[in-house]
Amino acid sequence: MQSSSPSGPDVSVILPCAGYGTRFGAPYPKELHCLAPGVTVLDRSLEAVVELAKSGLNVRLVVVFATHKLETVSYLARYADTFQMVFVYQDESFGPGLDGAIRSALPMTRGPVALVLPDIVVAGSDTPGKLLDALRQVEVAGWSVVAAEERDHDTLRQMGALAVAEAGGVLTVGAATDKPADPSGFNAFWGMVAVTESEAHKLPDVVGTGTNPLAGAVALMVEGIVNYNTPTG
Repeated sequence: MQSSSPSGPDVSVILPCAGYGTRFGAPYPKELHCLAPGVTVLDRSLEAVVELAKSGLNVRLVVVFATHKLETVSYLARYADTFQMVFVYQDESFGPGLDGAIRSALPMTRGPVALVLPDIVVAGSDTPGKLLDALRQVEVAGWSVVAAEERDHDTLRQMGALAVAEAGGVLTVGAATDKPADPSGFNAFWGMVAVTESEAHKLPDVVGTGTNPLAGAVALMVEGIVNYNTPTG
């Protein structure tokens, strides 16, 4: 994937920040939880997106927010020199959930689209470049996911569950569903999703209850994925 324009974006990244994160149980946005001095969950979740910019791509970060997330909007100012940032209020006519946030962002995207969640951190020494790898894969496969192996049913019930298997030397998604009531048959979950521009309109279905478009996606595996939308203790 090469940079194609000095002004328009080469790739768009949707960052949904409008949720309340009630399960996190803290008096501040979950994505601003401090992991180390000067480093928040949000900084960690954006590491792969920063790598896209370092690779020479013009990255448009489409941030979906609501009035209770102005602190997050202010925090993102530190990335003003890294990304082209667009801020979009979540359109309640699309629904209050994650699928509604994605629908709110889609009109502002151009080029291939990646979905990155601000409370999900992809772990492992080789992970920063995985999103770039995933975007390269969509040029052939249409869809790709950055995923981690998981067998615990309680964890799979809270995530975007995947059934990943090897086919022709490539790991692919055989089936996918969001937060399955019955997680048997699933062995992984996704942390980031990438899709071609022509298929991006199906992104809300990734977190919906209908047919999931991730079936057939290429899966790029990482060591682990941490979901910070959990109680602080």
